[in-house]
Amino acid sequence: MSHNFNQNELVCLGERQFQQFCKLFLKHSDEISNGWEWREKELNEGYMVKVQLRCKDSKNYLCARDHCHQDLVSREANPLSEEEVSVENVSDDTEEAQVTTPELIRYEYHVVYSSSYQAPVLYFRACYLDGRPLALKEIWESVHDCYQESLSQRLWETITQQEHHLLGQPFFVLHPCRTSELMTPIMIGATREQRNVNYITSWLSMMGPVVGLDVPLSYATAMSQGMTDLD
Repeated sequence: MSHNFNQNELVCLGERQFQQFCKLFLKHSDEISNGWEWREKELNEGYMVKVQLRCKDSKNYLCARDHCHQDLVSREANPLSEEEVSVENVSDDTEEAQVTTPELIRYEYHVVYSSSYQAPVLYFRACYLDGRPLALKEIWESVHDCYQESLSQRLWETITQQEHHLLGQPFFVLHPCRTSELMTPIMIGATREQRNVNYITSWLSMMGPVVGLDVPLSYATAMSQGMTDLD
């Protein structure tokens, strides 16, 4: 699967290309159990979805999410019985005995194609485990410190709330107005160097970390090796 991009034009993505790139992305996700899945909305129309948990106020996306999720699953699957709780596990020090359980937030990410922008769009929503949704201000505050300065200069142009154009429900969204501008040098460079690049992988690697969504490095290698498998 090869694409030639003209360096005099912005790179735009067709819906068929979007689905092909998603297909490869999802294939590797299944191989490494990364949690992405495809959901059909209508015939020949769908989007990618991933759900993950993260500790409130945690900026360490690579660790906090996975540890919180694994700990929650472990506790649900293997609750401690009274016999397993020994006196040795109880500290005489009251302060040390107090354990603070971090509040968990459920994030649901959607990668959807926009025909208006001819580019993928990252929608997401977030709520506490009791169902309380996070406000837009809380989402802005949860963005990693390294992006805060840039975010503060264009809050409403970066992360906003709008209706999910496939589901008709309110979601947060990373605005796609600059997607083509950001992706153009990447795709043109790959064409010039005759490298296979998966648009979705490169785009999500840039956009995801802004809202706590990481893309494992193994995707880059897998995508490069597998691009010729697609028509």
